Amino acid sequence: MNLPPTMRYIDVPQPGGPEAMVLATGPLPVPKDDEILLRVQVAGVNRPDVQQRKGLYPPPPGASPVLGLEAAGEVVALGPMASGFFPGQKVTALCNGGAYAEYVAVPCGQCLRWPEGYTAEAAAALPENFFTVWANVFDMAQLRPEESLLVHGGTSGIGLTALQLARAQGSDVFATAGSAEKCAFIERYGAISINYKSTDFQPVVSDKTNKRGVDVVLDMVGAPYTQRNLKCLAPRGRLVQVAFMQGSKAEIDLMPVMLKRLTITGSTMRPRSTAEKAAIAAALKQKVWPLLEQGKVAPVIHKVFPLEKVAEAHALMESSAHIGKILLAVAP
Repeated sequence: MNLPPTMRYIDVPQPGGPEAMVLATGPLPVPKDDEILLRVQVAGVNRPDVQQRKGLYPPPPGASPVLGLEAAGEVVALGPMASGFFPGQKVTALCNGGAYAEYVAVPCGQCLRWPEGYTAEAAAALPENFFTVWANVFDMAQLRPEESLLVHGGTSGIGLTALQLARAQGSDVFATAGSAEKCAFIERYGAISINYKSTDFQPVVSDKTNKRGVDVVLDMVGAPYTQRNLKCLAPRGRLVQVAFMQGSKAEIDLMPVMLKRLTITGSTMRPRSTAEKAAIAAALKQKVWPLLEQGKVAPVIHKVFPLEKVAEAHALMESSAHIGKILLAVAP
């Protein structure tokens, strides 16, 4: 396959606001031994991209400095040790960086074929959310069908993924959101919604569970919610932290942890090893891809921006006015 010598990508010459991002031209990445080179059709926009743009989330050693953690597109080249894919195949990928570009190199273990019937937009909306939710809610926290889940940020990409997967296996779900519109959206998926701007979520959870609490809390807010999250948990409950939008430092009373034998855990996806990410991909292929192909679970897409409108996409992300995923259209 003949490849161009250069590509368009989004550069951040100096950390700053959305306007700090500029469209630039540079050489294509060269796939390493275990990598594939993907011609990007659509890339996902995520909050870690915003943090990296601001200079607060540097890429790990060896990762591309270009923004972007997920992409869907076409395989155009393979490293000498890469296997399981072929040129022309449509794949979606959890990237270590570099997705805000026309081409990105990704370890083959972090790639999955598009679910049957999916478009590039729908496929690009999958990796970051589904890898994160599966690893945290179903692997680390071991949410079981007979258990219950509280999701904060219920209309975020992570939130909607978590509540759909939990409901698909039969778990009861509570989810917080910041408007009547967002709460109504959550309820379409069979979750009990709580408007956090007008209602304290902890008494609602206590009342609706006959004071037992929920088995798992998935939180991305952080410090202001920590104590209430612990109070929301049932005996042997698990608090899973995946972000700290309002701070990572809190003064808390740990007595509930001892009295109820609670677990506090959490993770971020980017620093995990290639082998760990490949194991998550294998689990998704077996457990989740059938649900996507059957229509039992589906990504929610809020808006697709052209690559050159990336500043508008980031401004929307930071406003929190969206419901579901924000995407960048890179190429047909």
